[in-house]
Amino acid sequence: MKKKLFSVILLALTAVMIFGTLSVSAIEPYQTYTYSIDGEMLPSPAAYTPARTTNVNAKWIFEGLEEGRDTFCTSLNTLYDITADSDGNVYLLDYLAGTNGYSRVLVLDKTYRFKYEISGFKNENGKSDKFNGARGLFVKEYKDDEGNIIDKKIFVCDTDNQRIVVFSADNEGTYERTIARPQSVHFGEDSTYKPVAIAVDDYGRVFVVSSSTYQGVIVMTENGDFTGFIGAQKVTYSVIEMLWRRFQTAEQRANSKTYVSTEFNNLTIDEDGFVYATTSTIDKDKQAGAIDSKTADYSPVKKLNSAGKEIMRRNGFFDVGGEVDLSGETYTDPSKVVDVATGPEGTWSLIDQLRNKVFTYDKNGNLLFAFGDMGEQLGNTQSVNGIAYQQINGKSLMLLLDSKSKAFTVLKSTDYGDYIYTALRAENENRYSDAANDWLNVLMHNNNFDTAYIGVGNSYYNLGNAIVNEEGETGYECALHYYQAAYDTENYSAAYSEIRKEWISNYLFVLIIILVVVIFAWMKFKKLAKKINKAAILHVGKKTYVEELLYIYHLQYHPFDGFWDLKHEKRGSVRAALTIMAVTVVSFYYQTVGQGYILNPRGEYSSFMVQVISVFVPVLLWVVANWCLTTLFDGEGSFKDILVATGYSLSPLPLLIIVTTIASNFVTESEASIVSFIVGFAFVWVGLLLFFGMMVTHDYSIGKNILITICTIVGMAIIIFVALLFSSLIGKMISFITSIITELSYRV
Repeated sequence: MKKKLFSVILLALTAVMIFGTLSVSAIEPYQTYTYSIDGEMLPSPAAYTPARTTNVNAKWIFEGLEEGRDTFCTSLNTLYDITADSDGNVYLLDYLAGTNGYSRVLVLDKTYRFKYEISGFKNENGKSDKFNGARGLFVKEYKDDEGNIIDKKIFVCDTDNQRIVVFSADNEGTYERTIARPQSVHFGEDSTYKPVAIAVDDYGRVFVVSSSTYQGVIVMTENGDFTGFIGAQKVTYSVIEMLWRRFQTAEQRANSKTYVSTEFNNLTIDEDGFVYATTSTIDKDKQAGAIDSKTADYSPVKKLNSAGKEIMRRNGFFDVGGEVDLSGETYTDPSKVVDVATGPEGTWSLIDQLRNKVFTYDKNGNLLFAFGDMGEQLGNTQSVNGIAYQQINGKSLMLLLDSKSKAFTVLKSTDYGDYIYTALRAENENRYSDAANDWLNVLMHNNNFDTAYIGVGNSYYNLGNAIVNEEGETGYECALHYYQAAYDTENYSAAYSEIRKEWISNYLFVLIIILVVVIFAWMKFKKLAKKINKAAILHVGKKTYVEELLYIYHLQYHPFDGFWDLKHEKRGSVRAALTIMAVTVVSFYYQTVGQGYILNPRGEYSSFMVQVISVFVPVLLWVVANWCLTTLFDGEGSFKDILVATGYSLSPLPLLIIVTTIASNFVTESEASIVSFIVGFAFVWVGLLLFFGMMVTHDYSIGKNILITICTIVGMAIIIFVALLFSSLIGKMISFITSIITELSYRV
């Protein structure tokens, strides 16, 4: 008996050890993830977990109502829109197109039980009226000066009736008024007014999306007076189309293809009055290109101020347009964005109807988490077409509307999601010390989260010199480590700039002395080089090694007579040319290992042997190809002359590469372009020296030298091709001989 009891206890402990260590995300029906700066999908803990699916056909929703009322739920058509108010009430729009369509608004309380519906109503003329294909819904809460809610209205886009109908939410949907089609605006010959989405700000401005209106979001007063369009999508022509239109007549242009902006399909408004508008009709290639370029013109989501200016912050690694990786086996098109909702602490979410996924961003455009999938499991959807946030007792709930299953899924934030919101709240309230600790807490649960690293870095950056850690590092210095972890060069540059300012102010006198010493040393070197080069002219016989190397100084600034003397006066040598090549190899190797973070954030480097090959192989190919051609086209330079001239032509590279590599450790991101320009200038300088060196060495005219240069480059390509072909042939021969030997060994 004791033995059996011991076995049972041991089995129970084993089960606890195995199943007790499973993460919450392991039981979710979908994978939550973010993206790295490289576009690599990084799994993360679930930020939201499904709590329940509320099927609006369920009779329990209508329990306790008068007899017969619970039977109407079986006549649901298509749940088209969803929203919620601050009291947790949920508003659903049941849509059916056509004059016989039974479109209506269903209002549920915070426990998702039926409160009332809006379908038929008495209009301003006292006549019975109803919706016709209503497709948009918005609840506006009006507050007094102290922030207390004093009124609540429901705005319904009665689409096919071309109007907006307003009801009182506090009086079980009593009809109040109608906002008719604006009469003072021409929507275009191919466009009609069909409102499908609406939002209202605190100043009474009404923002409307019309399904076939291409001029942008319609802006009206609450009385229906048209005030303008905002946020029209950009229209572009290809280069060929623009050139062709310049040669077309007016009649041809009138008959040619008409280019119009893509229309919006949905919108919402945040607490600051900024409008989030979405579209799903952008050209797929342009939308895909905007993922990396973060071009607002072709992004499926725009944030507009009251003047219509796009103000979305796109500081994340990629655009705020949904899916980043389009290389999947199932879906290769960019996200089809059909709805957007604002969440807690400045966050906002969009839904990708193509993939049935939710993508949530912070106010800076950083992807916080993405999740969702198609299916019938709790948490998945079959055709998601609406999203809303619901606040219950301080808890953030997300509601996903599934038009196909006539239900909405309720998802509650997990501890991990709450940690993110807590960190964002501390940031928004400028409690940077708390924000740093909160982001560190997020990293303890997900060390793959680059946005959290940036969040810690931003917190320390804002603290600046106000804190010093145990290692004696200020907030700016602490921030550098976290920016590095996320490869965030922009913020790293800002933090480093503050450190550099303080360092310069503390050591300005020392820097001046160093600068004076460097300038003095350079002037002395120039004077010495000129003196040695001048003496070498009178030096009869073979030049010394030092004279051969210092001749570089004269040749770089006087290429024509420099290369002439290099060949005819024997001012250079093979050993000096090889030395220059070797120093060039060392300088490139130093560049790979010594370049600053701003220019090499990933710390990538290549081996010394790779640098040897990258310098000596191109030089050898150039010398061989040029020698082969010039011997056939009256070139006066020998193989040795070409090698020496080529080696000396590389002389600007070592100095400028070493100097820029050292400088790269002290520049900010805005100054990095100067370093890159100097490196590019060094290669141009080398190219010019090489061109003029070959021209002088072979005594060619400029035209003939250009032709030979082009032919030399082609010759290099041919040599590479022949070498690869020959190596492949040798490999096959070796394989053939090996096979014969193996076969003989089995038979003998």
